[in-house]
Amino acid sequence: MFTRVLVANRGEIAVRVIRALHELGSEAVAVYSTADADALHVRLADRAIRIGPPPAAESYLRIPNVIAAAETTGCEAVHPGYGFLAENPAFARACAENDLVFVGPTPEVMERLGDKAQAKQELRAAGVPLIAGTGGAASLAEIEDAAETIGFPVLLKATAGGGGKGMRLVREPDELEDAYGAASAEAVAAFGDGSLYLEKVVSPARHVEIQVLCDEQGGVLTLGERECSIQRRHQKLIEESPSAALSAETREEMESAVERACVAVGYRGAGTFEFLLGPEGEPYFIEVNCRLQVEHPVSELVTGIDIVREQLRIAAGEGLSATGRAPRRGHAIEIRLNAEDPSRGFAPAPGVVRRFRPPLGPGVRVDTAIEEGSVIPPYYDSLIAKVVVHDDDRPAAIARAVRALEETELDGIPTTRQLALDVLRSPGFASGSYSTGYLEEMAAHLPSLQPS
Repeated sequence: MFTRVLVANRGEIAVRVIRALHELGSEAVAVYSTADADALHVRLADRAIRIGPPPAAESYLRIPNVIAAAETTGCEAVHPGYGFLAENPAFARACAENDLVFVGPTPEVMERLGDKAQAKQELRAAGVPLIAGTGGAASLAEIEDAAETIGFPVLLKATAGGGGKGMRLVREPDELEDAYGAASAEAVAAFGDGSLYLEKVVSPARHVEIQVLCDEQGGVLTLGERECSIQRRHQKLIEESPSAALSAETREEMESAVERACVAVGYRGAGTFEFLLGPEGEPYFIEVNCRLQVEHPVSELVTGIDIVREQLRIAAGEGLSATGRAPRRGHAIEIRLNAEDPSRGFAPAPGVVRRFRPPLGPGVRVDTAIEEGSVIPPYYDSLIAKVVVHDDDRPAAIARAVRALEETELDGIPTTRQLALDVLRSPGFASGSYSTGYLEEMAAHLPSLQPS
């Protein structure tokens, strides 16, 4: 195991990784912007290096600064967390060039799978089911031809995209040209790459993902699925495992397909293969996330496997202790608490947390970096805490999640706590029969979504 590891992130995920390192007997080095000088991850680390001013582009995204912090503190490896540089092949390559182990896939694999169009080509060859569409990046003329063949509605998506950026739903042929221009411009602004591809719309759809761990010896362990269909603007708010939408046969079909794909592409580390489920429960691959996911605690609670510690062991050259399908027990639900105002279209709500009392009790886990008096800055992601619960079955887990959120005190800024309670108490969620359009469909019936 590594003696010293740089954690190239901030907030709750930096805290999560630092704790895992300490449990493994390794030292943790934090990096921070001037906005985060008093942050919890800085205080928990064995050493901390300031890498720039508040804007992420001048600090957490500055590859030379992060590499220099690792080198000057004698680190052997770098854990990127999620977001920022976690899926940046240039960063992974810079680590390798400076004799630092990048905790994640190789730059080459990350590059191939980060291009969503190329990823689909490779996974098609591995027998993974795909949605009808263009085989990769396509011109407007090629997209028009493909849309006419597969039929409307269709989705335009950025080949280098994620998080809903560079994406447009097109319902009619005469909307296609304007949507193409707008999506391409947005993709250039977000990713520096305006290329797009086309997919047939699957509707109603559910968003289900498979968690995987792969070692350098070719071992693959799948940790089951996470249901991520409670979303706003393609951003997840509530995740659970197992999914009420999957039969045992479909689950095995998806996990087998992911296992084949991992072997075919030479994957290493933790990763997530995301799928849409069609109206009849048929799975279609959409993308690979070559990193740790925000919602990884859901899989940890149902399997008992610490994914972050496994990431570090794999990066250190150790093999998985088991392969195939990880055993699972019970049901887990994660609720993301974001500094956002649902009544104002989820507008970001930075500010000072005046009071914070996280929930306690059996089967409750809270991942956070905030404390009373913490400042939520405007420069970064709005996630401030994750409340995760586990119980014997889905109804019991829902009841525990409601209890945990009712106990949570988080004052000073608007958050998504009450919205999560509204969703958890709604008949549609309780039934398990919901889709990615659930929040939009229920907007008139969820009190926290009403304009203030």
